[in-house]
Amino acid sequence: MSFFPPPSPPGFPGQPGPTGPTGPSSPPPGFIPQQPAVSPLAVDPGAIAGCLFRNTYVWLVNRNQFWFYPVFVGRTSVSGFQWNGRFWVYTGLSLQSIQSFTCF
Repeated sequence: MSFFPPPSPPGFPGQPGPTGPTGPSSPPPGFIPQQPAVSPLAVDPGAIAGCLFRNTYVWLVNRNQFWFYPVFVGRTSVSGFQWNGRFWVYTGLSLQSIQSFTCF
């Protein structure tokens, strides 16, 4: 008698899958949005929490910018998937490193 475990359900975007969180199933939009007005204060966790599980464009204080798909917001950091031009890579960011962001 053979035993085959039931198939694992596919992970929903941002939800833990069999090996951890899964990223979006498609690339981000093909445009770069206009940067919003820059605030002199650090990014508020409550503000970026509104972008959870949504395509978000991020501008960092070091001038880097990229598409990001946040899946978790903590008190001082946010984690999710960064688009590297070919695929999504799981990463974390300090909220202090974010200059501005916009989500869709």
